[in-house]
Amino acid sequence: MSFLNEMRWRLVGFVGRLVLWLWAKTTRMKILGEEDYLELRAQGKPVIFLVWHGRIFIVPYFFRRRDIMPLISPSEDGEIAARIMSKWGYRNLRGSGSHAIIKVWNEMKRELQNGGELIIVPDGPRGPNRKVKLGGLKLAQETGAILVPFTFSTSRKKFLKSWDNFLIFYPFSKVVAIYGSPFTVDPGLKDEELEKEQQKIERFMIELDEKADNYHK
Repeated sequence: MSFLNEMRWRLVGFVGRLVLWLWAKTTRMKILGEEDYLELRAQGKPVIFLVWHGRIFIVPYFFRRRDIMPLISPSEDGEIAARIMSKWGYRNLRGSGSHAIIKVWNEMKRELQNGGELIIVPDGPRGPNRKVKLGGLKLAQETGAILVPFTFSTSRKKFLKSWDNFLIFYPFSKVVAIYGSPFTVDPGLKDEELEKEQQKIERFMIELDEKADNYHK
């Protein structure tokens, strides 16, 4: 990367953090379902957060300063997220299902085996929207990590006309952030059984979105 490009990306990260921080600070935020997650962390359990691509707008701000490892696409959109998150205490890991995920698989396993936390976008980076890919489930099988769905919504929302119906909120909104119930994946599940678990998780995460969207109605 050239010097000018590097400076441009640094500026993108700085401005992105500033705007997102100011934007989020105007809101009134309610957090639901955090107790089970906090208990897991108190016990030193490894955690994989599952967040739909369309619900990641608040993620860089919400999970900052926790030393979490997010899996971020190597795409240009991913570069924006990586630049914003890199100065907020994240340890970014670049890769995706469409970009040779095998290269980062062992690093994710090591992180979880050491009791760490990951953020994975199970339908990203290209969709289909709200369709869980198997990578996160297989990672949980191999490491014994606990899967924790996460979503948010707001009283004054806008869904963009994108493949993921990306959700943003207006300043001075009421925001609700919801941790779903933690669950594990049986390491003995075979392909057909794992697909049933995949569908079950999809339904649960969609229901969690609906709970969040209806919270301020």
